[in-house]
Amino acid sequence: MRRLLTRVLNRVLLSETFTPAMGVDAEIHTHGRRKLVVGLGNPGMEGTRHSIGMAVLGALAARLGVADRWRGDKHVSGEVIVSEVQRTHVVLLRPRLLMNVNGVTVAKAAGKYGIRPEDILLVHDELDKPLGKIAIKHGGSARKTEFEEERSERGHNGVRSCVDCLQTDVMPRLRVGIGRPTGKTSVERHVLGRFSAEEKKVLDSVLVQSVDLLLSKLSQQDSQQDFKSPSSPPGGRKAARKTEEREHSASPAEDCAAAQS
Repeated sequence: MRRLLTRVLNRVLLSETFTPAMGVDAEIHTHGRRKLVVGLGNPGMEGTRHSIGMAVLGALAARLGVADRWRGDKHVSGEVIVSEVQRTHVVLLRPRLLMNVNGVTVAKAAGKYGIRPEDILLVHDELDKPLGKIAIKHGGSARKTEFEEERSERGHNGVRSCVDCLQTDVMPRLRVGIGRPTGKTSVERHVLGRFSAEEKKVLDSVLVQSVDLLLSKLSQQDSQQDFKSPSSPPGGRKAARKTEEREHSASPAEDCAAAQS
């Protein structure tokens, strides 16, 4: 029932109209490649584990030298920065809606800036990976079987909202590990809680490596970006291919050890 209500809310919020990009923002429609990087999270809770995606996006903006350019955009219900990475126009987005309806902001921004779902990179927390581990997960087919849909119910609320609003799951995702709670701490309390002093020592390295991975992804050549044609029919061109994922560690030494194993 909760999932159904969230879907209805997604639809209601998406039905609100917004003004097309004008002025400087409109330039992104007329020049080259375009990508959208989204830090999923809850507004006002940027320091919590569940909003680590927003922390990564803040670190990315700082690396690009545009951290002072965040501005609210009421038409997409979020904060945006329009920047450039090696001739690729990049829109950084922090939703201003709750995690469960983050997809509304993502879909509106994609429409406003003319960005395809496969060019949207979602950054979010991952319970099933320990803090210090990150991984890029490539998007799958837009079609889902009933079994896959049932399994996704146990997934990430923000990602589910994006899939629901964009009507596809082709978006690549940077999954940033936060680990599962220990003892009797509930999952909800864990993800909505702040990092401990010990965890913060690892967090800095996590942010650095996450930004490195994002910049590498954003800098990929056109031939790589166009590997999957948006005109391909659902289920076509290896739609059933296995999801590719490579895990990275915030510790270079751990990464080398993993590579040798």
